[in-house]
Amino acid sequence: MRFLAEGLAAAGFAVELPLLPGHGTSIDDLVPKRWADWSAAAEDALEELASRHGNVVVAGLSMGGTLACWLAERHGEIAGIAVVNPLVDPPAESFRAILEGALAAGTVIAPGVGSDIAKPGVTELSYDGAPIEAALSLFEGVDAVAAGLARITCPVLLMTSREDHVVPSSSGDRLAAAVTGDVERVWLEHSYHVATLDNDAQEILERVAAFADGLNGQVSDRQGPGSRTARGMA
Repeated sequence: MRFLAEGLAAAGFAVELPLLPGHGTSIDDLVPKRWADWSAAAEDALEELASRHGNVVVAGLSMGGTLACWLAERHGEIAGIAVVNPLVDPPAESFRAILEGALAAGTVIAPGVGSDIAKPGVTELSYDGAPIEAALSLFEGVDAVAAGLARITCPVLLMTSREDHVVPSSSGDRLAAAVTGDVERVWLEHSYHVATLDNDAQEILERVAAFADGLNGQVSDRQGPGSRTARGMA
């Protein structure tokens, strides 16, 4: 998400890019983390930014998109959300059963899913594995988010990779069909899951900036001059 965050900052937005618990250090730090940890960190980051800027747009990729939706369901004051390949369609029970069986057999960490990127020579800074208990906790969070999608009333910018080997496009379909707010859907034709590092990264940046600018104009029309604010979430 750094490319998006730095691009938005260069465009004049105030940006908050929180490092979620268990991320960016070592996989051992991620093993004990759960949905409650990540959602609390997202809530804290939103509250901190909202205390400084009245007009907040939340952006997220993959699980960050899940968290963006979770926040929008609970905070009607959010101006809009911009999500890239968000996970909002709960994984099948059969898949969860496989993970639970592996966990019962003593496997704590499954193979990782990082670097699903079409652009040659580009790799994602990610762990080699995925802690199973943490993943199952994420899926419980997705269950809750999926059940509350109709509570999202703010505008949504939904960007979906046509070919994604981590989160199927049906997840975006579910989001687009369930939310109450207006949805602008953009298909990313040249990127896989980690589209913010892929061939469509520049298009994503431009569309998020334009989306946030448009929302800022709507709020300014209603409330008078205000801060231009966007927030990225990994």
